[in-house]
Amino acid sequence: MKYLLLGTSGCHLCDLAEELLHECLVVETGITVELIDIAEQTRWQAGYADLIPVLLHNRTNKSLNWPFTKTQVLTFIEHTMTEPYRIEKDSMGELKVPADALYAAQTQRAIDNFPISGLAMPPAFIKTVALIKKTAAKVNMALGEMNADTGNAIIKSAQTIIDGQYYDQFPIDVFQTGSGTSTNMNVNEVIATLASRSSGIVISANDDVNRGQSSNDVIPTAIHVSAAIECQSALLPALNHLLEAIEIKARSLDHVTKTGRTHLMDAMPIRLDQELGAWALQIRNGIDRIQATLPRVHKLAQGGTAVGTGINAHPEFAERFAVLLSEETKLPFQPNASFFESLSCQDAIVELSSQLKVIAVSLMKIANDLRWMNSGPLAGLGEIELPALQPGSSIMPGKVNPVIPEAVAMVAAQVIGNDATITIAGQSGSFQLNVMLPVIAYNILQSIELIANVSKLLADKAIAGFTVREDNLQKALALNPILVTALNPIIGYAKAAEIAKAAYKQGRPIIDVAAEMTDLGRDELQKLLEPGHLTQGGIGNS
Repeated sequence: MKYLLLGTSGCHLCDLAEELLHECLVVETGITVELIDIAEQTRWQAGYADLIPVLLHNRTNKSLNWPFTKTQVLTFIEHTMTEPYRIEKDSMGELKVPADALYAAQTQRAIDNFPISGLAMPPAFIKTVALIKKTAAKVNMALGEMNADTGNAIIKSAQTIIDGQYYDQFPIDVFQTGSGTSTNMNVNEVIATLASRSSGIVISANDDVNRGQSSNDVIPTAIHVSAAIECQSALLPALNHLLEAIEIKARSLDHVTKTGRTHLMDAMPIRLDQELGAWALQIRNGIDRIQATLPRVHKLAQGGTAVGTGINAHPEFAERFAVLLSEETKLPFQPNASFFESLSCQDAIVELSSQLKVIAVSLMKIANDLRWMNSGPLAGLGEIELPALQPGSSIMPGKVNPVIPEAVAMVAAQVIGNDATITIAGQSGSFQLNVMLPVIAYNILQSIELIANVSKLLADKAIAGFTVREDNLQKALALNPILVTALNPIIGYAKAAEIAKAAYKQGRPIIDVAAEMTDLGRDELQKLLEPGHLTQGGIGNS
């Protein structure tokens, strides 16, 4: 437990207080007292210059003013050691903060003001804000705007957050102030606390950690950077994995012909590799769409500060920031051509969300195809069997359901809903600032994460492992009256329709009925109606 003795050099009363404290430390073990000369640390002068010597509890900010006795000191120590909260101050006054919290007053006000959903900002977003603070400190040091001790302490503390520590210290609700100022200050305060403790110097959340920055450029930058990082590290690898799984499966099924379907009704034959090839191209196009959008996501707001003019930021800050961030992330970030655009809208993220929606639609289509193909096993299509992953019913023994495609479909629905939210939020850039930034950040990162995770599951637990029920496919093909379409150029549409209706009504193979109702020989009919040949297109199997 740490206490501070605030005083000044050569102060007789301060010397007496120090002697008294040494006597108390003999009684209370595990207590440390740091002597602070307020003449050298201006932070303490305004509040304590007329009161010294003052004993201050570092965690709760409670104080004991001179004169005090040994009994009073021991009582003060006992009370502060068990106190569940401390007193913090900001420009609006004092308020209670949990004693062990790393954040301070502005974070606590946001916690008190927004008990709405229980949804905190995603870890990827918090880590990115910490990365911005780390990078800003490096830039400010290089530009001579920050001393090395302060800058290095901020860098070290920010890195611990980037490494995944202290996430419980960022509890502010997604539904907060529209600029995300509360989250920016939450990160500023936690880093300031950690940096002050590790360095032994006073580091300010606003003046040091937030130097050269505003919430109005930090939060838009964090949205772009976190989305770009997650696309590069999670989404694109997952989509490429899914694409590869589909293509491998398609190649293994290039010999299997099935009944095609339009309007859910029997149509001309198609090979399974052709059917899966359509899925593969959907995913490939989705990858291309993301990659085409990312260059605009790589354009950053950082350096625009409050309204886009760059007030209180060094003229070289933006460019240097983008260079250092690019080196750190291996992504090609650069300052946006207009900071006013960066602050007032989120068009690049709306675009990215729209591309994610397209991928979600593609995944929904693939998932539904798999569900239909797997339906049965006796009374459905029964074309494939998906891997059996878990019991499907709490009452019907032996039932196994297509759980992965169902999960994929729900993810697709969520992403489509997220896109609607992002679209509405993107419109909320009144004049110089968009004021729905936190919900944009939450939804875009959730969409990226959901698609990345479910794409890997779809690849590994559905596509790669399904088996084909070729016996069922062949039964349906043999009786498919639509095969008669291949005879249209030879016997005409009307005659072909007559044959198809007769074959369907009699439940007989189309070749048998065609042999009876046309002058074509059976050998020629077999050639014309062979399902595998019909998947190659052309006229009369030419």
